[in-house]
Amino acid sequence: MKKGLILLAEDDTNLGFVVKDNLELAGYEVELYPDGEMALVAFGRKTFDLCILDVMMPKKDGFTTAQEIRKKNTEIPFIFVTAKSLKEDQIKGLKLGAEDYITKPFSIEVLMLKVENILKRTQKTEITPVPHKELFEIGKFILDFKNQTLTSTIDNHNEQMTQKEAELLRFFCVHKNNVIERNVILNTLWGDDDYFTGRSLDVFVSRLRKYLKADTNLEIANVHGVGFKLIENN
Repeated sequence: MKKGLILLAEDDTNLGFVVKDNLELAGYEVELYPDGEMALVAFGRKTFDLCILDVMMPKKDGFTTAQEIRKKNTEIPFIFVTAKSLKEDQIKGLKLGAEDYITKPFSIEVLMLKVENILKRTQKTEITPVPHKELFEIGKFILDFKNQTLTSTIDNHNEQMTQKEAELLRFFCVHKNNVIERNVILNTLWGDDDYFTGRSLDVFVSRLRKYLKADTNLEIANVHGVGFKLIENN
């Protein structure tokens, strides 16, 4: 399965092929073009996940190409590659909305990490919509979403939850035993994924862990650098 479709515009043939080959070995699909005009034509034909643009290209330079791309798609991330290290050029690139700016000669490993991090952050994760289901059995608990209660089948203890606690636990129940990315949870339940909502999510996860601790077969696990996973061991 391909990890993403990348538009690579680079007039240095050797460098272009090296970057393309390395990205493809890492699982990406890459289309390589030697100038900005050809890259723009390709961009109009397909849906790319990321653009890597050399600044100094014939026919249409990287900055101009980026400006044209932005007119067609305001969301797609791109990286500028250049032989110049002038601060003014870096500022210009960042003002155009570039995710990053890398100066030749550069490490292929560094570029690969930048690509991976950008796509991890910007690609939208397809996730099953939360259903209108009201009751969920999870381990030794029953979540009544409508009444916002969590009842233990061990001792019939009834925990009155807040609306956000109930929404978060229902979300975990729907996607039980699957990793859910932090940004997916935040954007779905909070409508934002900034620093403060991220801290709120951590607080609510801690509360849910306390509610569920009586059942040792249940765990809300941290998946480092990705998100959370509600695990139910049978």
